[in-house]
Amino acid sequence: MERRPRINIEMTTTDKIVEIIGWLALLTVWALTITNYSDLPDTIPTHYNGAGEIDGFGSKVNILILPLIATFFFVGITILNKFPHIFNYPKKINKDNALRQYTNMTKMNRYLKLVFVIVFGLLAYKTIQNTGGLGSWFLPLTMGLFVIPMTYFVVKSFMTKS
Repeated sequence: MERRPRINIEMTTTDKIVEIIGWLALLTVWALTITNYSDLPDTIPTHYNGAGEIDGFGSKVNILILPLIATFFFVGITILNKFPHIFNYPKKINKDNALRQYTNMTKMNRYLKLVFVIVFGLLAYKTIQNTGGLGSWFLPLTMGLFVIPMTYFVVKSFMTKS
């Protein structure tokens, strides 16, 4: 494997704000889940199909999986973001473009981990609400929240000078 430059990426004020919002969102998902846990029925929706309809049920303890997955992704991506030299890039990384490429990728990851928390928070909220499903809007919204920014950051990466 090629030796890529190792650079410490300084966070901008916007990066710090996104980080704080992410941590607050993660705490909110946990608070929402824990404070509503005792009020949940013994059986809750545990799976939804592509149309947002409930197609699986299980014990209410399964609601804890949602904040656990959100936490796993959020913390995991936070740790990985400290090592941008190990990521895959669409262009060859060298000392001239490393800072720009690494900065772009860490910003994308920061955004995506926030989206993970928001999506799993919405799943927890809709499961707790138990109004019969997620709605047909959930899948397109989720796909848009992931695909549109990823496309932006990948295109930006291609356009970054070598």
